[in-house]
Amino acid sequence: MNRFLVQGKVCLRGEVEISGAKNAAVAILPAAMLVDGVCIIENVPKISDVLNIVEIMNSMGAVAEWVDNTNTLRVDCRNITSCEVSYEHAKKLRASYYFMGALLGRCGKSIVALPGGCNLGGRPIDQHEKVFEALGATVVTEGGSVHCHAPSLNSAHIYFDMVSVGATINAMLAACKAKGLTVLENVAKEPHVVDVANFLNSMGANISGAGTNVIKIRGVARLGGGSYAIIPDQIEAGTYMAAAAATRGNVLVKNVIPKHMECISGKLREMGVTVEEYDDSIRVRVEEGAILRHAQVKTAVYPGFPTDMQPQIAVLMATVEGISRVTENIWGSRFRYVEELKRMGAKITVDGKSAVIEGGRSLSAAPLHACDLRAGAALIIAACTAEGSSYIEEIEFVERGYENVVEKFNALGANIQKITD
Repeated sequence: MNRFLVQGKVCLRGEVEISGAKNAAVAILPAAMLVDGVCIIENVPKISDVLNIVEIMNSMGAVAEWVDNTNTLRVDCRNITSCEVSYEHAKKLRASYYFMGALLGRCGKSIVALPGGCNLGGRPIDQHEKVFEALGATVVTEGGSVHCHAPSLNSAHIYFDMVSVGATINAMLAACKAKGLTVLENVAKEPHVVDVANFLNSMGANISGAGTNVIKIRGVARLGGGSYAIIPDQIEAGTYMAAAAATRGNVLVKNVIPKHMECISGKLREMGVTVEEYDDSIRVRVEEGAILRHAQVKTAVYPGFPTDMQPQIAVLMATVEGISRVTENIWGSRFRYVEELKRMGAKITVDGKSAVIEGGRSLSAAPLHACDLRAGAALIIAACTAEGSSYIEEIEFVERGYENVVEKFNALGANIQKITD
């Protein structure tokens, strides 16, 4: 079993380089299955979710290999031999469902086991199935796998019943080689949705409108090879921004797109944190003697406050005077981390979709359990602010989405050890 040992009461200072976006990478790599050529994909984070995606691709006959121990992947999918993703592979991550759209678009069929990932409540794939059926595929779930089959894919006009990042991306994957013009309405606008569209366009697809309410995909006969660099990770950047504020530090967060961070930067400023934006970096600091303020956060689809930043901002709220409120509008089980913070002395009451946080209390070290990826990141921040030494278990969740997390935190002055029992 692996654990983190975190020595508390630190003030984070220095610079941190943000990796490529996890949520973009785990969609762009399956998207490469559509390409009839070699892809050179740069700024790929070496995290467990990405490594699992690479393993899935190679198991199907693709050749995905790291270039000279860098964050660049060379991907060649010209000779794939299978259109099936097994349960053993799919259970490790939610993003395995992107192989449904990619393989359907390439092969006209796919067999993908129902996905795993963090337990954040009900996460159905009905919107994905609706897309595939609208494009002309038959979709059947049997034996724990989703079977999709379409001798040919045709264009469609699709209105999503709810905004879904995964279904929006799967629709682009399946439709980019379908005949005619596919129109998607009520789509997700997240930066990684735009990044997937940009990747596909760089390979020869014809997609317009990504980042708006309507995406149009005109099918093409072939996608060729090329090079592409993945955008920086918005949530990783936000995590270090929240950590700097919670520890009352001064951190320059490098390799970011400040526009993607506006909702997070705005909330930190509202709480009294100094946030300075540059071309590709953001400095977050708490002025000496500054008294931070309580706040309210309501999670929403982009450009609203991201649900993946909710646990981290809650830790910051626990350190400031006054009563803060967090309302979760995306995932039903996002508040499971609250019990861990209460073990550290935080006073938080959960009532349905909302958590009321009575701040201003000093946190104390405790043995902790990371119940999901973002909860684990929040517990690292909490342990850095607490008095004493905390152990954090189930760190595999954290390593799914944060590259070199121990090294990056320690470079800022944290004291974290990874312990293997």
